[in-house]
Amino acid sequence: MPLAADIVGVGAALCSMGSFVPQIVKIVREREADGVSLRMYAVTVTGFTLWTAYGFLTRSWPVAGSNIVCLLLSATILALKWRFSTARAEDDRRSR
Repeated sequence: MPLAADIVGVGAALCSMGSFVPQIVKIVREREADGVSLRMYAVTVTGFTLWTAYGFLTRSWPVAGSNIVCLLLSATILALKWRFSTARAEDDRRSR
């Protein structure tokens, strides 16, 4: 039974980690992140930070490791949202 649980856990971790990649690619390719919710990603980053802490505190390295990766990917989206929002605001000020 532990092997089956490990397989399910690895599959879940890969899906969670991989789910952020298409959004990152889209933002970088289009150089805009207007469709990204700042609040949602702020909460997501907070959640992954807490899950990572939980993984370390319980010494569950798979939980900590997979959530570190998700934290980095979701933080990347949050940073890109901020970067392109700031760039757009500067462009708008210059065009006035």
